[in-house]
Amino acid sequence: MNSCLLCDKPLEDQPTWQQLLGIAKTTVVCLPCFNKFERIDNKIETQWLDSVYSLYAYNEQAREYLHKFKFLQDVALAEVFTDDLRKVLNDSKKRIVPIPMHASNKRKRTFAQVDALLDAAGITYENLLQKTTESVMGEKSRAERLAMTELFTVTADIPSNEAIYVLVDDIFTTGTTLQHAARTLKLAGAKHVEAVTLFRPTGKK
Repeated sequence: MNSCLLCDKPLEDQPTWQQLLGIAKTTVVCLPCFNKFERIDNKIETQWLDSVYSLYAYNEQAREYLHKFKFLQDVALAEVFTDDLRKVLNDSKKRIVPIPMHASNKRKRTFAQVDALLDAAGITYENLLQKTTESVMGEKSRAERLAMTELFTVTADIPSNEAIYVLVDDIFTTGTTLQHAARTLKLAGAKHVEAVTLFRPTGKK
């Protein structure tokens, strides 16, 4: 008997959103758990990013999800947002670029979470960036983040054409990581760089 990966209750005992929509599809979380994610569809612009689009608020459910997905290495949770990601990323004009992990961090975690999200959604992507530091932005002060130089290098030629590069990450917090990634791509030749993230803090308490 399959259980919800977030609450551990048997999925057979609870309706799923796919069932309510009449879609016969295997799911990994129950409808009550999925409904705890707060949809925001937030879109902003930054200095180096032409747009940043975030799907959900970074609330308690999002924190629990990322903890289980990233740090408890529950890779099956990559399946939760496949439909959402397909809707915003399936576009032949877009070149999808996941935010990479440093090689040593990837070895410790055993998988790259953004790649796993895209693989689960069946979205083609290009690993055009390489992380230059093992440090995590959330562990640094604002002054330390501002003092950092390059976080990424490009791994291939970036043609100066009309392609839309879309960076993908799990969460937008300070924006430092995505800003550095967008800057690296634009300095290498990209004209238009956007970003899509699953989560973004909303400032709510």
